[in-house]
Amino acid sequence: MTDRIFEGLRVIDCASFIAAPVAATILGDFGADVIKIEAPGGDPYRSLYQGPGMPEADFDYAWFADNHSKRGVCLDLKQDAAQEALHRLIAKADVFITNFPRPVREKLKLTYEDLAPANPKLIYASLTAYGEEGPESARTGFDSTALWARSGLMDMIKSAPDQSPARSAPGMGDHPTGTALFASIAMALYKRAMTGEGSYVSTSLVANGAWWNAFYIQAALAGLDAPVRPHRDDWFNALSNHYLCKDGRWFILSLVNEARQIDNFLNAIEREDLVEDPRFATQAARRENAHALIKILDAVFQERDWEDWRARLDAHGITFGAIRKIEDIPGDRTFMDAGAIVPTAQGAPADRTIKGPVFMRGQEKTPARPAPDLGEHNDEVMAEIGYSAEEIAAMRAAGVLQ
Repeated sequence: MTDRIFEGLRVIDCASFIAAPVAATILGDFGADVIKIEAPGGDPYRSLYQGPGMPEADFDYAWFADNHSKRGVCLDLKQDAAQEALHRLIAKADVFITNFPRPVREKLKLTYEDLAPANPKLIYASLTAYGEEGPESARTGFDSTALWARSGLMDMIKSAPDQSPARSAPGMGDHPTGTALFASIAMALYKRAMTGEGSYVSTSLVANGAWWNAFYIQAALAGLDAPVRPHRDDWFNALSNHYLCKDGRWFILSLVNEARQIDNFLNAIEREDLVEDPRFATQAARRENAHALIKILDAVFQERDWEDWRARLDAHGITFGAIRKIEDIPGDRTFMDAGAIVPTAQGAPADRTIKGPVFMRGQEKTPARPAPDLGEHNDEVMAEIGYSAEEIAAMRAAGVLQ
């Protein structure tokens, strides 16, 4: 095959946790050489998998998923010698990625103004919680706080109006936000190819939260009130709702084109008689009597197991989605067919992993190699930027490299 599109690109991942590092991971999937810089003690994300409520394992599955195939360097950037090593790396780099809060960037001399003079072609990619400007721009935040909670989604996506707000899953907003940062970097690479100039690009968790919830936020911007989302028993539309099958499996119907699909749907569930009931004879009537129709459909779907319903709905061209449990995903072939779950390289701690949702015909992604141990590639990377073995040993003795 031809070289991968980012072959020869050097990326410095000087970021923590998930959202910014996964932008570097996507670049690495397409051939970029990604060097992850960590402070002494390492990225706090390394220990997250050991927290309460996390799946128990003898390897760091989260670190592997989000940092596979990178090389690791551990530098104490508070020391001048480490700053010199960083600037040598920057001089040979194409992309620098960080999500450190502004005060930390200033303290460690990691701002765009600190680094750009070392490499005018550098693409500086910044990820923040609350954007680059304004009184909250220096605040820390995670996807649960700056995206899920702040965007209104946490309040809206709950099982009923009187229920507590819905908690997000780990990294749920981080991964799409990292994909947005990757898109910003790709745009900057295009600009550099056209002009030879570097760029400062950015995204934020709060901006991605607004994008996620654009449907209702745009309504609010137009002065409209969002309707309260009711319990599924009282949902506005019985044909866009979720149902429980006899064997305890849930699925969701989505008859967006109801006028065209209603006859096929009623044939699939063998309830053609429903259109003879004036409560359900027209789309408007079905909306007005949604509660009653939901109760009828609840009883209907309790008559058969999920696999039976799946086959019947498929045969009649009905749009639906299986509501999967996490344990279902490894055996779901569609994730493999879609390139979302792929085999890993030999020596990786798992035989399959997740790859970013970016594809190009004719571009095969690199098989995922192990994620780096803390400082695993110190000697290798320092030698590449001109340090001798004696200098590397002296840096290690002084605590510059760890």
